[in-house]
Amino acid sequence: MAGALSCSATDLAVLLGPNATLAADYICGQLGSVNNKFTDVAFAVDNTYLLFSAYLVFSMQLGFAMLCAGSVRAKNTMNIMLTNVLDAAAGGLFYYLFGFAFAFGSPSNGFIGKHNFGLKDFPSASADYSNFLYQWAFAIAAAGITSGSIAERTQFVAYLIYSSFLTGFVYPVVSHWFWSVDGWASPFRTDGDLLFSTGAIDFAGSGVVHMVGGIAGLWGALIEGPRLGRFDNGGRAIALRGHSASLVVLGTFLLWFGWYGFNPGSFNKILVTYESGTINGQWSAVGRTAVTTTLAGCTAALTTLFGKRLLSGHWNVSDVCNGLLGGFAAITGGCSVVEPWAAIICGFVAALVLIGCNKLAEKLKYDDPLEAAQLHGGCGAWGLIFTALFAREKYLNQIYGDKPGRPHGLFMGGGGKLLGAQLIQILVITGWVSATMGTLFFILKKMKLLRISAEDEMAGMDMTRHGGFAYMYYDDDESHKAIQLRKVEPRSPSPSGAPTTSV
Repeated sequence: MAGALSCSATDLAVLLGPNATLAADYICGQLGSVNNKFTDVAFAVDNTYLLFSAYLVFSMQLGFAMLCAGSVRAKNTMNIMLTNVLDAAAGGLFYYLFGFAFAFGSPSNGFIGKHNFGLKDFPSASADYSNFLYQWAFAIAAAGITSGSIAERTQFVAYLIYSSFLTGFVYPVVSHWFWSVDGWASPFRTDGDLLFSTGAIDFAGSGVVHMVGGIAGLWGALIEGPRLGRFDNGGRAIALRGHSASLVVLGTFLLWFGWYGFNPGSFNKILVTYESGTINGQWSAVGRTAVTTTLAGCTAALTTLFGKRLLSGHWNVSDVCNGLLGGFAAITGGCSVVEPWAAIICGFVAALVLIGCNKLAEKLKYDDPLEAAQLHGGCGAWGLIFTALFAREKYLNQIYGDKPGRPHGLFMGGGGKLLGAQLIQILVITGWVSATMGTLFFILKKMKLLRISAEDEMAGMDMTRHGGFAYMYYDDDESHKAIQLRKVEPRSPSPSGAPTTSV
């Protein structure tokens, strides 16, 4: 513990006169007990902080579920919500058995962890159960991103297989590279052999979480192909709008709330002093991180609002929600090492990146019901580049250890080494996820385990796969009118001669 009390009986004995040794031993013993209490309190405060952050990140699963449900058609609501539940459930078991060990099982090599399978020999001096819970919440967030890209046309067994593989192997390897003390590109490496003398800076996961989930979703949607009716015979895009803007907004606010555990919580500890006796401690950095997160999201939301108004002529709430989330995904990587004013730039550009990616997806006839690949993949990649441009040396040294002359943001006078490390991170994440998840989705397609039949897709998976609709609703106005007409058609005349109607 920093600033721990120290006491030497030899030093005190000189000052205490007769019976000095006994008195000194007693005083030092009391001070030692007080010091242990301070240490215990520090551990308790930091673990409580991390657990609370884990609960916030886990609450994002409810946000994902509501956002996904509102963004698909009503006939697929039960299906998409069930997949969100199973992302958490399957992810929990596979991250416990394999994922945490592959990510943080130390000591290990630069590629993959190799200890603590099934939390064996756990907890340790470097990690407690709160660390596992927090990292599990991150892993299932990556899986939740992917489920949105392949919504409304994917077999249920494919969801189970990809979710288990992603949380148990693909995602943990990436998090090992950039967050473990042994990872080849990690800024936390203990041997001092840092990539470009800095390591890749991805504080809360613009690359590790958002790019991984977004690129996995990209390959799933590409290999499956677009939903039926998404593009007409001439290749013109046809909007298949989600059924509930209310659920989209609810999900967005829940995700916003959870992001305050996602980004500020990634410090893992709060009771860390930078300058003793001042306000300059990790508690202040946590607050600054919450502010940069907020500003990036707000700026992206407003930029999307006016940008889409100019392009489409509408004030679209779903577009604004996606823009907001794009700003959050972008700032996640550098939220702790940039100034609040820089976060506004991050959010502004993130909105433009999202709009541009959506335009490109439409031209390429790529169909992603939640814009997950564009939002998390595109904005996540921008977030890594943004960090390389605006990261402050002071903040990097506070978080990643004091290193004189540390490479930092290019626009902050730090040279181009950090930009090189960030570009390598983008490339290796893209390559790794493409090689693993792209291959998995291709195999599932060849085994006819990926896409549902055209008949099931048209009818909706709630009815064909899950035993009934989530709501009592009508697919189209004509069927609704036909039902109403049948309800009021005349029956045989009554004894009085007047016709009767059914009600």
